[in-house]
Amino acid sequence: MDFGHVTIKTLANITGFSTTTVSRVLNGTYKKYRVSEKTAVIIHAEAKKLGYIPNQAAVNLRLKKNQSIGLIVPSLANPFFSTIASIISKAFYNRNYSVYMIDCDENQQIEKETINKISAQNLDGLIVIPSGNEYDHLERIISIKLPTIFIDRYFEDLSIPFVSTDHFQGALSAVELLVKNGHKKIACIQGNPTVISSTERVKGYKAGIEKYALDFEYVGGHEFTQQAGHEEMKRILELEDRPTAIFALSDTISLGVLEALKEGGYHIPEDFSLVSFDNSLYLDYLECPITSIAHPVEKIAERAVELLFESMENVLSVQDSSLFAPKLIERDSIRKLC
Repeated sequence: MDFGHVTIKTLANITGFSTTTVSRVLNGTYKKYRVSEKTAVIIHAEAKKLGYIPNQAAVNLRLKKNQSIGLIVPSLANPFFSTIASIISKAFYNRNYSVYMIDCDENQQIEKETINKISAQNLDGLIVIPSGNEYDHLERIISIKLPTIFIDRYFEDLSIPFVSTDHFQGALSAVELLVKNGHKKIACIQGNPTVISSTERVKGYKAGIEKYALDFEYVGGHEFTQQAGHEEMKRILELEDRPTAIFALSDTISLGVLEALKEGGYHIPEDFSLVSFDNSLYLDYLECPITSIAHPVEKIAERAVELLFESMENVLSVQDSSLFAPKLIERDSIRKLC
């Protein structure tokens, strides 16, 4: 027999049951129609033996699904986003879903165009890491009732659930560690000031400055990129009143900081202490391993997948949003001044 062409009719002929009974057993509705467990066992055993493969197109049509989700990320060049994307893609693949992923290059216009295109597609759900602070285009998702989850960046004014690190607490813990080591002049290099992940981290930094009554406060930068980190560190080096420590709000920014310091002949931690946010794997392998705030990446990705499935099954509300506590990973990039 050609196993590649085993059909419901084939199984009906072999088992002696009707095609209707075989279909009900294979699609899991047989109990509703009072088909016995004994019959179900026989049909499943024969289907497994012959290598029966269901017609997925027909299954999707019946369930009004096409087994696909969209994943919109700001930049796969950022290790945090690429790791999130990898975990999510594998999780959906294991559930027989296709993932359509778009890298917006931190460009909100690309994101808007992508959302408009996706809105016209027959996707089952969507996961978005927003690229900016505008969300009119995201309201369209709500209007068409497409199940959607935000990761890392979110909008409190939108009724779309989110999963994120507690950015505020992570930043505050970084400042506290530096103060504990005697630093009173701490500069902050932020990312995109229009996204909540950056604004919450800046709030955490400023809360630490206020908590310890520090006189020095500096917030610069404008993007989560190596180039932005390099440019801002160059500006800091030109200050008459320099900080003793740098708090970079992403590992990509930290790379730019390290680049600028190397060009100027400075070293970590002898000349400047450095704390980063994201905890990419490569931080352990730099000439001076960098202390960093770690996202619980796997928990965030797994929870986002879980929430999206709940949303697709209409059992989710915005109250199911989650903030996960970050972890401070201490390495060798902080010089003790006290």
